[in-house]
Amino acid sequence: MGTCASAPCPMLKSQVIIFVIGGPGSGKGTQCERLAAKYQFQHLGMGNLLRAEASEPTRQGRQIKDILLKGALVPSGFVLNLLNANLLQREEAKGFLVNGFPRELNQAKDFERVGRPPNIVIVLDCSTETMIQRLLLRGQTGHRADDHESCIRQRLETHYSLCEPVISYYQQKNLLRNVGGEDAIFAKCCSVLDSLR
Repeated sequence: MGTCASAPCPMLKSQVIIFVIGGPGSGKGTQCERLAAKYQFQHLGMGNLLRAEASEPTRQGRQIKDILLKGALVPSGFVLNLLNANLLQREEAKGFLVNGFPRELNQAKDFERVGRPPNIVIVLDCSTETMIQRLLLRGQTGHRADDHESCIRQRLETHYSLCEPVISYYQQKNLLRNVGGEDAIFAKCCSVLDSLR
């Protein structure tokens, strides 16, 4: 993990890195799993990595659990270290689909300082109502402690306030690909990935 803390990481030069961003419930995890299977990429879901960390009986695990249950963001430095550690553990992969990162502009800039820019950033554009309905439905299956309405609304508010600058940043770099998150999402995402070849 320490090999890339302050200098660009040579091991990440050859792999394709695709960030998939969008609001909670926009379908990031589902689409990344399907795309990873089709293109033989590694899927790294930041939410899953953070929830795994939150389930650890450590001081840090408890702190992260508290932050997640409030619908707030985990500190950027920790998220970046967790992402880099997971990228480096899988350096043999030909590509990565990273969902749920970056959540704020500083994370995007910090990642480029220690790694490099992503090849492309897919943003899943989904209506607020659709996302709320999907999350409430997922909450009924009991998989996630933060899928209840007050927490969902807080997560959406956090997402919207922090995501606009991230979207503008990648748009200016001509890396952003907007995909409608309501229908035929997988086909649209595949055409974005195919355009990289």
